[in-house]
Amino acid sequence: MRSIVADWERGDFTRADWADPEVEWVTADGPAPGSWTGVRGMGEASRDWVNAWEGYRVQAHQFRELDDKRVLVLFDYAGRGKTSGLEIGQLGATGAGVFHVRSGRVTRVDAYWDGDRALADLGLAPEGG
Repeated sequence: MRSIVADWERGDFTRADWADPEVEWVTADGPAPGSWTGVRGMGEASRDWVNAWEGYRVQAHQFRELDDKRVLVLFDYAGRGKTSGLEIGQLGATGAGVFHVRSGRVTRVDAYWDGDRALADLGLAPEGG
């Protein structure tokens, strides 16, 4: 997970060699929830969002192994809206991704705009809670 997220921290969302060819990408909340299948679908799911921001990237602040098949990553967003000029960090959002792994490949990503919702869905306490 750390190598995947390291790319994202640099604003590089181009690699997908870590994903199973039939990866499922689920955006659980936020402005465009939905579910997409396959590497192409995963790219479609995130392309419009990433392209709406100048310098979009994430900054991971916690990795939590949930079990032998799932890892939770909590992160903050960075970037400036191309149209609005708004710094995404001003929204105070902390996101999350739940990565499901099998045979060294990610088979599913549950992406959350709201990290607290991810924690609630998983039955976990928020940081410091």
